[in-house]
Amino acid sequence: QVRLVESGGGSVQPGGSLTLSCVASESIDSIPGIDWYRQGPGKQREWVAVITAGGSTNYHDSVKGRFTISRDNAKNAVVLQMTSLKPEDTATYYCHAVGLGDIWGQGTQVTVSS
Repeated sequence: QVRLVESGGGSVQPGGSLTLSCVASESIDSIPGIDWYRQGPGKQREWVAVITAGGSTNYHDSVKGRFTISRDNAKNAVVLQMTSLKPEDTATYYCHAVGLGDIWGQGTQVTVSS
């Protein structure tokens, strides 16, 4: 069973940037897609972005133009570049394997605060 491990979280000021990485235990070419979700304090988990095995991407309206999802096949990783961060982006970010059932990483914390 594929395993996912997120990294790259941290604390930044509003307007700052962070890059999250989701590394898979096997080639991401074998995974139909990988998406990112986030769960802020007191909120339900919400979908953020997806990238398919074919490279197609889609984003939640709240992050369009600020976040970019991409694949690094050499590292078996999916990267989420986050710019112009806002306090409302504060959350634990999780990656998820699309089409393989309930496979999630352990999450990485992002805090945006002045």
